[in-house]
Amino acid sequence: MILFGPPGAGKGTHAPKIVSLLNIPQLSTGDMLRAAVSAGTPVGLEAKGVMESGGLVSDDLVVNIIKDRIKDRDCNGGFILDGFPRTVEQAKKLDELLGAAGEKVTKIIAIQPPDSVLTTRICGRWIHKASGRSYHATVESQRPKSLKEGDVPSAETMLDDATGEALMQRADDTEEALKKRLEGYHSETVPILAHYEKLTSVTKVEGDLTPAQTWEGVEKALN
Repeated sequence: MILFGPPGAGKGTHAPKIVSLLNIPQLSTGDMLRAAVSAGTPVGLEAKGVMESGGLVSDDLVVNIIKDRIKDRDCNGGFILDGFPRTVEQAKKLDELLGAAGEKVTKIIAIQPPDSVLTTRICGRWIHKASGRSYHATVESQRPKSLKEGDVPSAETMLDDATGEALMQRADDTEEALKKRLEGYHSETVPILAHYEKLTSVTKVEGDLTPAQTWEGVEKALN
């Protein structure tokens, strides 16, 4: 399964719920890459060499990291890909990888809020790094319990509801950076949906709703 959506769509909010509902892991390419490097696997060592030389990790290398990871037992019942594929070319490489094992992508869910709402969401967003839970400093329904009326959002006042740990803001959660990220999303990632509409189940969920309403759409797509 692949979960798509532009920055601020709510993937970080809803992916953990999908993990719990389906009892399958969420695989982040960044996390898999770091784990492979840390474990010193052949693919990890190759990736480490590329990164240390200042190069970009190739699509083929990322696919091989995914190939190694999905051999683990927790992926036997399926898995959710996060952050890959980002281009149609990457999608085709993923299809080849899964096809070699007699598998395929069976579900795509795309959360699609209009661009106009994303600036507000992104520029006030705070994230719990370990879990991906997302909060917002100015949206009442998404404020952490720690932020009291009149408080200025900061690492001291923005704390995760579940753990009490400090939340963080991403360095690229700015209007200028968001504009570039959205341009890349629309030009490179959106065409992936057209690629998969010919091959499997693609469900588009309206994203300009409350988190609870968006989750209803995601849950319906899963059922």
